[in-house]
Amino acid sequence: MAKSSGRSLQAYDERDPMAKLIYSAITSLDEYVADESGKFDWAAPSEEVHAFVNDLERRIGTYLYGRRMYEVMKYWETAPTAGSGTPEMLDYTKIWKAAEKVVYSKSLESATTAKTRIEQRFDPEAVRQMKAEASRDISVGGPHLAAEALGAGLVDEIHLFLTPIIVGGGNRALPDGVRVALELLDQRRFENGVMYLHYRVRVH
Repeated sequence: MAKSSGRSLQAYDERDPMAKLIYSAITSLDEYVADESGKFDWAAPSEEVHAFVNDLERRIGTYLYGRRMYEVMKYWETAPTAGSGTPEMLDYTKIWKAAEKVVYSKSLESATTAKTRIEQRFDPEAVRQMKAEASRDISVGGPHLAAEALGAGLVDEIHLFLTPIIVGGGNRALPDGVRVALELLDQRRFENGVMYLHYRVRVH
């Protein structure tokens, strides 16, 4: 069973009813989302972690992706249905397919998934307007797009799942050259050694 710090996330949600932009990533202990060969099979979540992630993702109404992250995530458009796959996978498939997706790419001409639109470039002001009009939270996926969102001051929360492995290099979860003060809201430890850290971006 996951261990919690005991702090109530619901209390924070009630205090801040506006839609938030959230960056969530499963990383190695040295904070890489993929190793130097591009592999991330070591980050596959356990059933316990997957179920917890699903509960976090239920509040997401829109996913923001770069092309590479979209190519990875579009698997869930045709993921296992009833009769195959774990209950956690089936649950996440429904969550992902129900959400809107925005993909930022100059090379991708059309989307192969439903509820998806392509934008040529990441426009911070357009995303800021999207947040103001959204009734549900927005998720930014992938470290490169997240770096742009962090640099533009758009990110409200960061959710990190630290996997007990050191990979020594690869694609970093957090960008260089961006300084952001954070407040720890929650932390959990899972049976497989994964640590969950939930931060809110401090506003000065």
